[in-house]
Amino acid sequence: MRERAEAELGESAALMMRLSKDEAGTICRMAAAAADCLAGGGALLVCGNGGSAADAQHIAGELVGRFMVERGPLRCIALSTDTSVLTAIGNDYGFEHVFARQVAAQGGEGDILLAISTSGASPNILEAVRAARRLKMGVFALSGKGGGPLAREADLCVTVPSRLSPRIQEAHAVLGHIFCGLVEQSLFGK
Repeated sequence: MRERAEAELGESAALMMRLSKDEAGTICRMAAAAADCLAGGGALLVCGNGGSAADAQHIAGELVGRFMVERGPLRCIALSTDTSVLTAIGNDYGFEHVFARQVAAQGGEGDILLAISTSGASPNILEAVRAARRLKMGVFALSGKGGGPLAREADLCVTVPSRLSPRIQEAHAVLGHIFCGLVEQSLFGK
């Protein structure tokens, strides 16, 4: 057990070092654009499935509540939280539309969709991206496993260079914290 724990911690640490070299600029650009959007009265919509849904909710919680700075709330909506909406859309239109329909209802031109998918190929995430495009929203993504179609369809994407979902999700959690901290710094200067 000790060997496995050390190996997995080492893998995770090595992945973070690689991301720090390859993707720091991308996460900074994403945060700067999100801060500009929020400062102008826009909204950030965040979506994901499973562990990525938890990441979406975590990011929304940090921005609507607070991360490191005492400040007012920021407009951020996790699209995975309303079970009545999710099940109604899933039942009436199909699960691939559960986020796209919410993007159409909640989003608008100039807002930003942050789509999170370990595979970059989740059909409901890709439908949400298409809905955001129709509204002239910005599209940012956190992905893994080579990025998939999501990386190609996003304006900006951080693709975690791993094929292992646990490593990708660990990296997404760290990236979410960095993103929130950079947004706060940009808006509130601390």
